[in-house]
Amino acid sequence: MANQLKETLESNIRKYQTIANELNYFIANNPELSGEEYQAYEKYVTILKKYNISVEEKFCGIPTAFRGSILKTETPYLKIAILVEYDALPDIGHGCGHSASGAISFLAGMALKDSLEGKGVAIDLIGTPDEERQGCKVKMSEEGIFKSYDLAMMVHLNSNETVPSPKFIALGAYKVRFYGKSSHAAAAPWDGVNALTAAQIAFHAIDAQRQQFKPETRVAYYIDEGGKASNIITDFVECQVEFRHSNANYLSTLKKKIEDCIKGASIATGTTYELETVGYEYKDLLENGTGVQLLKTTLDELEEKYIESNVESGSSDVGNISYDCPTLHPLLATSDYYFSLHTKDMTEVVKSDKANKIIKRGARVIGYTILNLLEDEKHIEDVKNEFRKVIERNSRK
Repeated sequence: MANQLKETLESNIRKYQTIANELNYFIANNPELSGEEYQAYEKYVTILKKYNISVEEKFCGIPTAFRGSILKTETPYLKIAILVEYDALPDIGHGCGHSASGAISFLAGMALKDSLEGKGVAIDLIGTPDEERQGCKVKMSEEGIFKSYDLAMMVHLNSNETVPSPKFIALGAYKVRFYGKSSHAAAAPWDGVNALTAAQIAFHAIDAQRQQFKPETRVAYYIDEGGKASNIITDFVECQVEFRHSNANYLSTLKKKIEDCIKGASIATGTTYELETVGYEYKDLLENGTGVQLLKTTLDELEEKYIESNVESGSSDVGNISYDCPTLHPLLATSDYYFSLHTKDMTEVVKSDKANKIIKRGARVIGYTILNLLEDEKHIEDVKNEFRKVIERNSRK
């Protein structure tokens, strides 16, 4: 039965391959920034409706989010969310490859739709915009959208290495504004209150705290606005502080330490300050060992070489979903040489002819993993039990 289903899946991948390729090229050649993906959104919604798939538009109140019911059933014994990303980066375009990774999810979803009709499985294709900036998956997570799913999955593109279980870490960020008083820096500096000095002290205080931060902590900062001229006491500074850790539970401790550094700098300089949270807080990606093992079985079956990696590879809002249901987010190699993500190198990949093969490979990874999960009901229970154990273990950290 499993082999027959995989043969059917392969046939259906071929059936929808052309439209998936066209979808990638359209979005790659019309990049839209986070939260502004109106053309991509319309493209997905239009195509899904063309195939008589019911679509919830402006899903969760997000103007460019959607949920398409790929497979419906009254009482599913397995409910799956396949995630779609489609936002681009300023100036670079699809340097993270979302045009192609979204097409991968679409192709996998459509192929599974025709392969698993009447099999008691429910599959939703969920358009999750604004991954790069705000992180709209977090809003969906906060509304409890993913708690009813047994698995969430997508494939993200990488340069030259396929990684079954990347290490995404928790992320938070503050916009900080210091307010002082301007005056002539030579004639009457005593009449001024220097906001730039406050920012400098805050940065130094944060650096002084690094010895006390737990391992796997990352803190970075930059100045958006820091004054107009050297002979004017700076009366306003705006900066941003980002903080990360391998576990989301530690973010609240980090936030308190950073807030104290900012408050102390304000007191020391006589300035006032404002703190504004930037976007949503991203959680770390919880690994479901049972699910990852199924994914590795799939990669072996498809002869996709992969590496085990404990290297922290940034942050993503998909981490928040992993706290709601078992989540798989493999990275798929797109080249035989290394290049950095968020660069024109990836933009060129998704616009090239080779993107078509990458889309097919990614769709096979998602499709085969789900079919391997369905091969034995014990696999499904094992993935669910593993999720419960991971959540319980994580709560004690």
